[in-house]
Order: sequence, then C-alpha cells, then structure tokens
Amino acid sequence: MTEKPRLSARIAAIAESATLKVDAKAKALQAEGRPVISYAAGEPDFATPEHIVEAALAATHDPKNYRYTPAAGLPELREAIADKTRRDSGLDVPASRVVVTNGGKQAVYQAFQVLLDEGDEVLVPTPYWTTYPEAIKLAGGRQVDVFAGSEQGYLVTVEQLEAARTERTKVLLFVSPSNPTGAVYPPEQVRAIGEWALEHGIWVIADEIYQNLTYAALDTEVGAPAPRALSIVEAVPGLAEQAILVNGVAKTYAMTGWRLGWMVGPADVIKGAANLQSHLTSNVSNISQRAAIAALTGPQEPVEQMRRAFDRRRRTIVAELSKIEGLRVPVPEGAFYVYPDVTGLLGREWGGVTPTSSLELADLILERAEVAAVPGEAFGPSGFLRFSYALGDEPLLEGVQRLQRLFG
Repeated sequence: MTEKPRLSARIAAIAESATLKVDAKAKALQAEGRPVISYAAGEPDFATPEHIVEAALAATHDPKNYRYTPAAGLPELREAIADKTRRDSGLDVPASRVVVTNGGKQAVYQAFQVLLDEGDEVLVPTPYWTTYPEAIKLAGGRQVDVFAGSEQGYLVTVEQLEAARTERTKVLLFVSPSNPTGAVYPPEQVRAIGEWALEHGIWVIADEIYQNLTYAALDTEVGAPAPRALSIVEAVPGLAEQAILVNGVAKTYAMTGWRLGWMVGPADVIKGAANLQSHLTSNVSNISQRAAIAALTGPQEPVEQMRRAFDRRRRTIVAELSKIEGLRVPVPEGAFYVYPDVTGLLGREWGGVTPTSSLELADLILERAEVAAVPGEAFGPSGFLRFSYALGDEPLLEGVQRLQRLFG
C-alpha cells in the first residue's frame, strides 16, 4: 500500500523565514559564547515606550479584557487606526473598514486570501520581503517577480510592470519604504504606478508598515524632517476601492512582540477578511489592543527619538560599508535596512574561500568575521546582503569594521 504524505502539499512547500533562520543561527552562536554581531532581524533594539507599557499593565487589571471581543478589533482601536490612516495615508475611511490582526503578517496573509483565486497572478517588485511568496502560494496565487537592481535604486517602473502584466494579473504588491532595501518611491513614481493600476483594474496591496520611518538626504543634519512616504491611495484617490493597506505598530513603536497589525480596505473586502479571521484566530489579545490604542493616540515624542537614532545609524552604516571596495551601497531613505550590491566581492578569494553567491558570502562573513547578515537569495536574486541597522551604535560600527578588515 502506498504510504500517504504526512503533511499536506501546501504546508510542505512553505519555506522557513530566512531572516528568522539567520537570526536564530546568530543567537545560537552567541549562546555558545561567540561574539557574533547580528544584522539579521528587522527588530528595533529599543524598549516599547513606557506609556504604552503602562496602558497594557492597566488593561490586565480590567476584567472586560478577559473576555472575547469583536473579531475585527476593539471599536476604539479601529477608530484610532482610521484616524491614523486619514492622517498618514490620506485615506478617509470609517472604522468599519478596519480589521485588527495578529501582527502585520496576518494582515498580509488575509489580504491575499481575500483577493486571490487559483492561478491569479501577483506582480511583486523584487527584492521582496520573505513572507510575501509564501502568503501568495497559500492563497493559490502565482508570483511574478519584477526586478529592479541597485542601479535603479531598487525602484520598479511602470514600463517594467506593464511588461509583466497578463490577463491573469490581479494584484500589485506595493511596498514603500521597502524591506529589504529601504527604498522609498518618490511621489511622481507612486502616482504613475497608481494610475497604471487604476487604468488596468489591478488591485493594490500596499504594505505601509514602515511609513513613519523615513529620512532626509545624507547631506542634511541628523534627524532632520524627512519627506513623507506618499501612500498610493493618497497619490491616486480613485484606487481606494481596489486597494488594501497593511500596517501595524511593530516597527514604529518598537512593539514587534506585541503582535498587533491591521488591514484597511473596501467594505466587502474587510467583511470577507473579518469572516476569515473569525474562524482563524478571533480577536487579537485585548491587552495588545489596549497597548496599541495608547501607541496611536498617546505622545509621539518617543517615536521621533527612535527615528533620529535610526537616521544616525543609517548614516554610519552607509558611510562605513561604502569604504569596502567592491560594494555598491544605495542610500536607503526609509525603514531600517541597507541592501548593498555585493557582486563585486563574489568570485574572489577571501582567506582561501571563493564565494560565488551571496549565500556563500553570508556564510563566509559569519564564520570569519562573526557577523550575521541575510543573503539576497532570501529576497530574490543572489548578489546582495541585507543589513538591519536597528541595533546599538557600538555593535553596528564594530560589525562593519570587522567586514572592512575581512575584505581589506
């Protein structure tokens, strides 16, 4: 008798998160006593601001938070999210068009589940975050990569998108600022892409998780006010009925572990997502929801302090990585990542090892320099490394100096 597979084909096909895998390996080596410096995790090193923690502590003593609450989220949190969306994304929506999710990842997953049928195509500007391909596959969709390299500043053009469009194209994934590149689309390019999507009836899933982490040009002072990351629905208001916005508190408020995200979209899409969530997880932890209310409605000075620190670190890592011959380092304008093109280091011997891919190069620098970075294969083509600069100033500088010595 033929033995049946133990796992379903769709689950067996899921790839492990490459960023979490590299970070776990770095932490394991640290636990062994090795002085590994890790640039792998996209996680602020700051503590969650105190007023948010205090709100969560107070919530633990309120019995109303011990019970089930609406699957789509607490009404007051949905209202706060609608206010933020109005303020930062230029989209005036009622709270009824918000679903609160267990982190931004669940919002991404549900967005694809709600929109895609088997074989529908999703245009994915590449490099991309590691979770997108798995979420698309689990929804039955087909990912179509649209690659923009370092020479383009990692920004795809309308012409590239049009060349990739077919009759099966249903969704464009739009991410600005980007993980892994830190690239931010300028307003005129956002508008052009939005108008193209509107003209062809293509849905847009816009991941705006980093929208409040943008920076001014390097020739201005540290922490100077930065241009906004223009939301595609603000640039092209007509897209509002064919767009889903994904966001959360994780990055802006140093709340990665609180698992609180959301999705905003047209009424029928949000109703479908809420129905799915009612069977999938029901409500998000009420304690995290109360904390998120404090984050969105409370003082924003801690956010600005963290943004200024990220800006300082961005300048440091760009300047230091640029000293390594063979690296091309586009300047990130948002998020907290730098994504150098490392093809100039490949095919050359370094201490008896000749890496031919960024995967092999990442293994080399982990072993020889005790520095962890995520290889480009996790985000698309080989030839790149992602460094998160969401770590302390001292280890950030020390890690890059180790690389300078290795490749000097």
